[in-house]
Amino acid sequence: MKQMLRTLFAIACFALATSATAQNIQFHYDFGRNIYSGEESNRQKATVTLEQFKADPLGSWYYFVDLDLSRHFMEGVYTEISREFNLGKQSPFAAHIEYDGGLRHNTGSFQQAALIGGAWNGHTADFSKTWSVQVLYKQYFKSYDSTHAYASAQLTGVWGLNFFNNKLTFSGFIDFWRGEKANGHGCLVILSEPQLWYNFTQHFALGTEWEFSNNFVYNTDPNSGKTFFWNPTLAAKWTF
Repeated sequence: MKQMLRTLFAIACFALATSATAQNIQFHYDFGRNIYSGEESNRQKATVTLEQFKADPLGSWYYFVDLDLSRHFMEGVYTEISREFNLGKQSPFAAHIEYDGGLRHNTGSFQQAALIGGAWNGHTADFSKTWSVQVLYKQYFKSYDSTHAYASAQLTGVWGLNFFNNKLTFSGFIDFWRGEKANGHGCLVILSEPQLWYNFTQHFALGTEWEFSNNFVYNTDPNSGKTFFWNPTLAAKWTF
């Protein structure tokens, strides 16, 4: 669930219609290591995510922190924090800057990256549908011995849909970016994490997240050339 969760715009735009701020905590039980017992044998069993969006007169702040948990210890901590500056009071366009990074027990850190670019944000009049498209320059930094700095680019789409009298929320994101394989060759990385929530109250929801990825998950089986993975979760969410 690294690089996850830009439920951001779904929550963010709904928040703008109410208090202009939103914060939630999520617990996800992950079935990835059960589905791919060889390729994902070291995948976390559970992830706790804290995320927050806050709007201000200049734009907005957004961040999330993932805590990946196993039975014996914390596998890793990953965060993304971004700032957007509105390009005009009524304009749907914004300037976007972002930092991605974190720590994990087996390598010491995730490879850090900084992103800068533009965003196009929109919503329907009642905020029941929201969307965002971001085109970003992405700079990776050398973070541990087997990594090196290199330039990349990322295209991100984010969506949110509230329906059934706001009892159901379908939200998520999809990222496309240029990554690098262990041999230094470039590759297209695709990561998407759609979520479906049933909102029992305005604070409490149960649901699921399905992570689809290609060239993203570290494959621990040396005899498998698999690059595409589907990692579903069962989840609970509390919105403050």
